[in-house]
Amino acid sequence: MERDIPSIAGNFRISGEIAEFNPVTIGHINDSYIIRMTGNDAGYFLQWVNSYIFKDIAGLMKNIEIVTRHIASKLNSSGSHDNFQVLELIPALDGKYYYRDQDNEYWRMYRNIPGTHVYDIVENETIAFEGGKAFGHFISDLADLPSSKLSETIPDFHNMESRLANFHNSVKADVASRKKNIENEIRFVEERTGQMLSIPRLIKEGRLPMRITHNDTKFNNILFNKDNKAMCIVDLDTVMPGCMLYDFGDAIRTGANTVCEDEKDLSLVDINLDIYQAYARGFIRETQKSLSKDEIDNLAFSARFMTYIIGLRFLTDYLDGDPYFRTNYPDHNLDRARVQFRLLEAMEQKAEAMEKIVRKAWENSRASGNQ
Repeated sequence: MERDIPSIAGNFRISGEIAEFNPVTIGHINDSYIIRMTGNDAGYFLQWVNSYIFKDIAGLMKNIEIVTRHIASKLNSSGSHDNFQVLELIPALDGKYYYRDQDNEYWRMYRNIPGTHVYDIVENETIAFEGGKAFGHFISDLADLPSSKLSETIPDFHNMESRLANFHNSVKADVASRKKNIENEIRFVEERTGQMLSIPRLIKEGRLPMRITHNDTKFNNILFNKDNKAMCIVDLDTVMPGCMLYDFGDAIRTGANTVCEDEKDLSLVDINLDIYQAYARGFIRETQKSLSKDEIDNLAFSARFMTYIIGLRFLTDYLDGDPYFRTNYPDHNLDRARVQFRLLEAMEQKAEAMEKIVRKAWENSRASGNQ
């Protein structure tokens, strides 16, 4: 669909004249554009918000407003985050933090953060450590913000029971006639169902506390500066009440994976334990003051849990005809699911080593005096 980007951008409180705009080719859900302004090196970051995925745009944007203001207040009052920034929302002309166009499409705008880059594959342990710290103190900065202030942007987003039910319904319906292609993947899912249901059971028992979490901690949701220091956490659409394990586990499945998520050669898929160890050190250093025993006990397993659930989501979307994730070819979601499941197998083979790494990071963090 042809979009008049300058006209849409003009519905926000921007300064100067638009010099150019360029699409940003990342992300599965929303469409994004960098808006360059005459005489302004930073510019703005304009996004179309997918209302098929996010049903309550007003609630979603209220969440982002609350969270960014809270973190900004922490950054302004503390000198411990000297490199860090928080996304800055730009209001629309009517004062709301979103604009609804004549086609009932929703848009939002942030001030652009220039001179940054992201990593789809983490290149070294220094970057991994920085990423662990970044997501760790993102959670820590929000620890004193009551989760009741935020709405649930996607109900049951990481609810394993709900995701399994959706998957079984999709297998039964087989609306895209693709079930015949995934007999091995269905068997893989079923063989691990009982183990994966342990996390929702602990949540129901109150042993894993609900916190405000990011819930989509792909490594490319961290902006790094030219010195490879983590600068900003982005993609806040799913910031809502959740379990800390979701954030740690999802970061590991993306950051410590040795390949991109749609790699066709599954023999290349593995978990890099050096990257995992560095990330765990950074994350635990920032969060260890509030980690519970059950969170520590399940931190390593959370990587397998999140890898399973994301693979399950890719596979369900494939069965449904790809309505959720953006795809570039017919079997794209199937390739993504297969990478996740192969990664999970690699984690299962290295489970003992992953447990030891978490224990050591925990013990070293406590011994260092960060209490």
